[in-house]
Amino acid sequence: NNVALPGVKNIVAVSSGKGGVGKSTVAVNLAVSLALDGAKVGVMDADVYGPNVPLMLGVGDARPEVALNKLLPIEAYGVRMMSMALLKPGDEPMIVRGPILHGLVRQFLQDVRWGELDYLIVDMPPGTGDVQLSLAQLVPVQGAVLVTTPQEVALSDVRRAIRMFETVSVPVLGVVENMSYFVAPDTGTRYNIFGEGGGSRLADQYEVPFLGQIPLGLEVREGGDCGVPVVVSHPESPQAVAFRRVAEEVARYVSIEALKPELVVLGKAR
Repeated sequence: NNVALPGVKNIVAVSSGKGGVGKSTVAVNLAVSLALDGAKVGVMDADVYGPNVPLMLGVGDARPEVALNKLLPIEAYGVRMMSMALLKPGDEPMIVRGPILHGLVRQFLQDVRWGELDYLIVDMPPGTGDVQLSLAQLVPVQGAVLVTTPQEVALSDVRRAIRMFETVSVPVLGVVENMSYFVAPDTGTRYNIFGEGGGSRLADQYEVPFLGQIPLGLEVREGGDCGVPVVVSHPESPQAVAFRRVAEEVARYVSIEALKPELVVLGKAR
């Protein structure tokens, strides 16, 4: 029942234990950063209940074409993207049960002409549910990037996500701490609004890499709302520089995982 994606070298899941931590923002800016570094990148928006990737990439009104019975991904900022929001536009909610979700994940993998990709970034739904399990069952996932904010209520959910990925034999590439701090533009004073150091302590606790901190900034919110990722709109901003560093770290740890003997698809060798 596995899905073959011969042209896709590395599948990376971007996940979080809970919603509201900026997971999709991290996924989009990670993907665009990797593309800016010269990689061939795709984004699969698997957050079917809250598919925001098209809006964040400025292609919310696009509709994918079909060629030879496969959907053609929409391209933006050098990234190929597919999302349920492109197929079910408007504000109608997705009301589906687990078996249908499994089928949707399979369709997004095998019925989209992804082509040759160095990275397929998968924006996961928050939590530890059906989509995470389906992805691990269907394809070899090179690793997961876990997004958190510094406060304990987010960290406790990420701990569950780490254990879930360990259970389904997906390596954790590392932890990204989003909304880490805010620097007041008028005084330069740094404020740790949501606490301090939670992401790095979590990474140390589970002996996984700490991929970096993303500071709060208006540029990130404006970029998401306007459909221009901050790494494109404000490339010199602290937020963009931080995202680019995270992308470099992800690429490095993906390369390390690729050197290991085999990837596992839920207990089965590839």
